[in-house]
Amino acid sequence: MRKIAVIITDYFEDVEYTEPAEAFRSAGHELVHVGLEKGKTVKGKNMTAEVRIDQAVGDASVGDFDALLIPGGYSPDRLRVNEKAVAFARSFVNSGKPVFAICHAPQLLITADVIRGRKITGYTSIIQDIKNAGAEFIDREVVEDENLISSRNPNDIPAFCKAALARLR
Repeated sequence: MRKIAVIITDYFEDVEYTEPAEAFRSAGHELVHVGLEKGKTVKGKNMTAEVRIDQAVGDASVGDFDALLIPGGYSPDRLRVNEKAVAFARSFVNSGKPVFAICHAPQLLITADVIRGRKITGYTSIIQDIKNAGAEFIDREVVEDENLISSRNPNDIPAFCKAALARLR
């Protein structure tokens, strides 16, 4: 069983959280929701999912986790303005531990300045941002580059979950 940090705040893409979360839990992994304020309940942009924050990002340590999940939606853009969230994401990527990023998740990684020279995918609207950050954008349902596993959008969730679960084995 692995312990997975989920960095998340309001307006995440509901299914980009709920489906990977269910896949991870079904495989016996533990999720810890890391956000801006411990105890706060954050809601998905479609208002179908709610998540209670288990740990404030300022109190979270990469050493306590085996992997990081970054759901898409507006959450990554909202997180990228928080220095502690950016530092946590940067430390996680630099640790070499698996980082699972879907849809708009690369926005947080762009601000953390950790994708330069890497291969990554993401949502159509951030392709140029990815390229401007010095990464190579790959238009594929799953892109694996060392510890970074990324997918483009909700249609890619089955392949994303399969790749993430394989990495956790």
